[in-house]
Amino acid sequence: MSADSLLDALDPEQRAVATALTGPVCVLAGAGTGKTRAITHRIAYGVRTGVYRPASVLAVTFTARAAGEMRVRLRDLGASGVQARTFHAAALRQLGHFWPKVVGGAPPRLVEQKATLIAEAGRRVGVGVDRVAVRDLSAEVEWAKVSLVTAEDYERAAAAARRPTPAGQDAQAVARLMAAYEDVKTERGVIDFEDVLLLLAAMLAQRGEVAEEVRAQYRHFVVDEYQDVSPLQQYLLDQWLGGRHDVCVVGDPSQTIYSFAGATPHHLLTFGRHHPGARVVRLVRDYRSTPQVVDLANRVLTATRRPSDPVPLHLVAQQPDGPPVRFTAYEDDEAEAAGIAARAARLIAAGVPASEIAVLYRTNVQSEAFEQALAAAGVGYQVRGGERFFSRRDVRDALVLLRGGARSADPDVPLGQTVRDILTSVGWAAQAPAARGAARERWDAMQALVGLADDLVAARGDVTLADLVAELDDRAASQLAPTVDGVTLASLHAAKGLEWDAVFLAGLSDGLLPISLAQTEAAVSEERRLLYVGVTRARTHLEVSYAASRTPGSRSTRSRSRFLAGLWPGDRVRLGARRTTAVADPAVLERLRGWRARVADERGVAAFRVLPDVALEAVAAAMPSTPADLRHVQGLGATRLREYGEELLRVVADEDDPDVARSARTKLR
Repeated sequence: MSADSLLDALDPEQRAVATALTGPVCVLAGAGTGKTRAITHRIAYGVRTGVYRPASVLAVTFTARAAGEMRVRLRDLGASGVQARTFHAAALRQLGHFWPKVVGGAPPRLVEQKATLIAEAGRRVGVGVDRVAVRDLSAEVEWAKVSLVTAEDYERAAAAARRPTPAGQDAQAVARLMAAYEDVKTERGVIDFEDVLLLLAAMLAQRGEVAEEVRAQYRHFVVDEYQDVSPLQQYLLDQWLGGRHDVCVVGDPSQTIYSFAGATPHHLLTFGRHHPGARVVRLVRDYRSTPQVVDLANRVLTATRRPSDPVPLHLVAQQPDGPPVRFTAYEDDEAEAAGIAARAARLIAAGVPASEIAVLYRTNVQSEAFEQALAAAGVGYQVRGGERFFSRRDVRDALVLLRGGARSADPDVPLGQTVRDILTSVGWAAQAPAARGAARERWDAMQALVGLADDLVAARGDVTLADLVAELDDRAASQLAPTVDGVTLASLHAAKGLEWDAVFLAGLSDGLLPISLAQTEAAVSEERRLLYVGVTRARTHLEVSYAASRTPGSRSTRSRSRFLAGLWPGDRVRLGARRTTAVADPAVLERLRGWRARVADERGVAAFRVLPDVALEAVAAAMPSTPADLRHVQGLGATRLREYGEELLRVVADEDDPDVARSARTKLR
């Protein structure tokens, strides 16, 4: 492939990214706009034109899966020598190289889990540490470390970030635990993942010979998902750069969904300030989703955007028209799970592969209902975030057999047949087991390996069993599992970076999305971005739903997510097949939002503290003209009626008559 032919596969904006080989480059890339294609072609084009030596390029991203995918693409584009790693993998490799020279001996042992260390630290300072508390305190320690917050600064930093302290502890107790945690690690001679970045960054900052060697090696940097960098990762990147500006960053502020873990879009939004003269390229052509899906994604971000929020990228759909987005309200969680399982079964019957269907939800605890409903419907599924594919015992056994077979495989037998013959002994068969359960899960895993072998043959032609084993080893290192046949169940966070032909966004009620823990404007905005990420996972079919109650027969206390205000279609909301309810008047709802924004600004509070979206929707649906009408609107308590009643009536009536206001005030009081 020639250098020019690399560019032929790109659109004008992607080509602009690929040809901007030197200096600072900032790529603002919306969901589905081909950012990975753009940056891998940029690296390959730089290598092919001689601007880059492959070994001088370091591309970093946030997950082993993304790094593995990038390496595969670079290899296929003829740029195999480029380093594509996560921040932690790149830092660990460098730390292991320099530690014997700088400190002496082997690096400290890396602990993957903080639980036992946190528990010990808690006991030392008298902080209660049951299983849930250990998990929450571990997450808080990680947030502090990636935010470059020390134990001495924790109280101030947590207050400034309006961050609730975990496990029912006060900030002083958490700070004491953080200090004790560092002592426990030192005594045991171990380090955690955050220490890998901290220690390497300190080594680069303090030891000139180390910094010189690293900077001589790596001259060109690419950072994917730049909206998710933490202050610690940015500090390490600054040490790698050493004041240079040959860095290309790629990100989308609208996909920042990990602020709770220390991620911040600040570095992406201020990139030009730190790298003067940076070239900015916007990728907005969405090649993933239909216009119907793209339209909803755009509207999710713009419906109630705060003035302080960054202006989102407006995606432009490149795919042909598809089916309309479906919106369904169910009576209860059980009905929602059963309804989605039935819809998934119909999609599969219509030809959509089960592996191309996903059910996405806000919290992992929601998965159980969908597991039961899909099993009852005879639909296979896999839970993303459960046991990793390559950690399964049956998969490990299969890899042992494939490695052994690679030494004696008959080259005249097609690879697919060889793999099928070998895996027959560990659960593969030409037909899948009829019933769900362990046997079917084992078959699904073996079928994924068979499918990967077939895909390699189709893509590369003459592939040996040894090639397949090498591919599997590389995928295992990157946790890039082959596709397992079954509907994917995943949280919205776990779905980031993935896509499916059909997506069900389930449980979209207030309290679940936004989750009830989101108490600040910033937290609510992040929950909206989480919905945007969910919408943009769908290529063709998208179905949005919520349940009015938790259990069958219980009182309907839930309302649909405030993020769907103004987006729920039609003049009626379909609730199963039995219930209907009025829909808010769009013009009235818009006036009410404007009024609420003015009141919130005057009082210096978040808009939802004045009135939540559900209350505004209820008012705009009821269209009250008298105080008596207003008293029957759900979501308005006596305090809010006294405080805002007269103004609400005036906004609904779209008039500003002082006599009407006085009359309303008298009747309400």
